[in-house]
Amino acid sequence: MARNGAARLRKPWLFGSLGGALGSVAGDLLAGATLAAIAIPEQMATARLGDFPPAAGFLAFIASALAFAAFGASGRLSVGADSTITPIFAGALGLFAAAGPSHIAGLASMLALLVGALLFLGGVFRLGWVADLLSTPVTTGFLAGIAIHIAVGQTPQFLGLPPAEGDIFRRLSALVRDIGEYNPPTAIIGAATLAFIVVAERISARIPAPLFALAAAALATRQFHLDARGVETLGAVASVRPSLSLPDVSFGEIRQLFGLAFVIAVVVMMQTAATTRSFPDDSGQQPDVDRDFVGLGAANLLSALFGAFPVNASPPRTAIVAETGGRSQMASLWAALAVLGVGLFGGSLLATVPEASLAAVLLFVAGRIFRLKAMVKIGATTKTEFALMAATLLAVAALPVQTGVGLAITLSLIHGVWTTTRARLIMFERLPGETVWWPENPQLAGETIPGVLVVGFQAPLSFLNAWQFAQDLNDAVAHAGPGLRLIVLEASSIVEIDYTAATVLAQTIDQLRAAGFVFAIARLESVRAQAALTRFGVLDRLGTGRLFHSVDEATRRLAQNAPD
Repeated sequence: MARNGAARLRKPWLFGSLGGALGSVAGDLLAGATLAAIAIPEQMATARLGDFPPAAGFLAFIASALAFAAFGASGRLSVGADSTITPIFAGALGLFAAAGPSHIAGLASMLALLVGALLFLGGVFRLGWVADLLSTPVTTGFLAGIAIHIAVGQTPQFLGLPPAEGDIFRRLSALVRDIGEYNPPTAIIGAATLAFIVVAERISARIPAPLFALAAAALATRQFHLDARGVETLGAVASVRPSLSLPDVSFGEIRQLFGLAFVIAVVVMMQTAATTRSFPDDSGQQPDVDRDFVGLGAANLLSALFGAFPVNASPPRTAIVAETGGRSQMASLWAALAVLGVGLFGGSLLATVPEASLAAVLLFVAGRIFRLKAMVKIGATTKTEFALMAATLLAVAALPVQTGVGLAITLSLIHGVWTTTRARLIMFERLPGETVWWPENPQLAGETIPGVLVVGFQAPLSFLNAWQFAQDLNDAVAHAGPGLRLIVLEASSIVEIDYTAATVLAQTIDQLRAAGFVFAIARLESVRAQAALTRFGVLDRLGTGRLFHSVDEATRRLAQNAPD
């Protein structure tokens, strides 16, 4: 009955994130206006980060708002061009530089199409668990590496230096070599923009500081004719004309893009899940991460058809929507309408925006995703995971970005596997005067029963650790002495058992029984583990009356009669 009730509470498949919009028009309108003020400079800057025209960033935002409102679940999630994923595919698409800018734009659209398809399938087949492939230390290192790429890539524009080409080491070398030739007016414009955004952010995150800063920089450039003093501006900005078309790329190029699309899709899943869970709706329902993956998939597909590039959920913009009273996707639709208006009629206003100001916006974003406090906390609490974070940072920063991200995912998975393989057998003792059995602890006095060995294993039992489990159990039996008669496995922490582990466990039970011991299992609470032991025939090997609800029950029934 509860499940049916939950099903009735689910939002409609189409436009479910617009629910309750009529009751929150004022809040959504205010949130939409604030979101637009933040999104306009941010989408322009992110587009420039990937060497795309500002109009492409506007198209990406408009397409994302329309598609996610139709298919997504979250009422507050803001989707659009994102500085986390743009350096990943911008660096990879740079390998196609000989194809020319127009073809690279087509490749970016095809990449968005592939990412959208993967996300859509991920949502339909409920692959939300993919979002958990990256641990927090790995995610922190990954974002720090991306921040370094942004900073190194944008500092030349920030200082008025010629842009450098090549990998990060060549760009750093060129930056050090040319730093003395910076353009003072450009550096002043960039520094003033960055300082204004930082100060305004500390006063209130609701202040659309990037928009105000860019407007002031454009006005100063025009008023003092700074373009004549070497300050580079956007120049003519093409009008936004949304239209639908398929990217023109070859099948061979699609195959080359597929691996990159998978990496970006995983990063989008990770960031979407984290953002959705951090900013739940007011309805009280649990966030529907899988449905939001469908919404992000649709957003990427429409962005591709609009001729733009891959898009992602944005934690900062989503926070702005939540803080300014937004309750539904109407806030994003209002913002998209404002962005469309600027894209259609604001070309002359945008023409004098300095490149240094856009670089300052991106440097601010880089500083925000370089989570120094989180790094310090990780380093103070776990040296192993700090090393993992540092390795991820170095990999993402030093290698081609898509390679570094792939390595970050691999490192996170290896760490998860390593953590599982570290699980070892532990001894249990009974608390004095109680029926509770507890892992051995020097700070808690415990007692044992003569002839009884109680052990536990605090991890899923799988091919990764099954043989070590068997070895540890044999060693424990050997050290228990000649009076041992009964062995009880406290299995409350064994939530899963695979085929290999079940086979090893069955063999161990047979060996112990042949040696004259009685083997029992207590507190096997996991339904999956119970089903596995039944399916693989381990319970038949264990025998009748050898599975108990508690260790105390097992020892009371078997200790006096072992062996039988």
